[in-house]
Amino acid sequence: MSDDVQGPVRLDPPEGYEPLDWTRGFGRQIGPLYRRTGPAGTTTGFRVEAHHTNGLQNTHGGMLMTLADMAWGNVVSFERSSFWVTVRLTCDFLEPAHLGDWVEGGGDLLSAEDGLYVVRGRLWCGERTLMVGSGVFKALGARQPRPGEKQFQAREGAAA
Repeated sequence: MSDDVQGPVRLDPPEGYEPLDWTRGFGRQIGPLYRRTGPAGTTTGFRVEAHHTNGLQNTHGGMLMTLADMAWGNVVSFERSSFWVTVRLTCDFLEPAHLGDWVEGGGDLLSAEDGLYVVRGRLWCGERTLMVGSGVFKALGARQPRPGEKQFQAREGAAA
């Protein structure tokens, strides 16, 4: 991994996206990343900067897989307000993303049983699908619900 530290954000994310508070370790190297949560779920995204690219000046496949892991795994957060880990991630690369592109992703819950969540997901840039795939994620300990998550919405409804 490089010792480079990301510079200042050059382009703002689309409306509704908030920066993820992932500023140390691996997140510090690959950021900045953003999340938007609404009634239908969560999407995660990033603006492609030079440190995200490969030798062809396309987004590195590892960066796309990292976004897929986070975007698809966040379905567990949205559904359950729980920490989670990845058990399996399967990705099919369809299109490249280029410097300056806004890339985002999200997933749909297919099944949840015995603390394992199976998610089908997609990454896109505008109208172009960049990646499709699936993941299996294991829910760990519960945590405080965050704004937009189902358990947070239920608590807000109970308070009203």
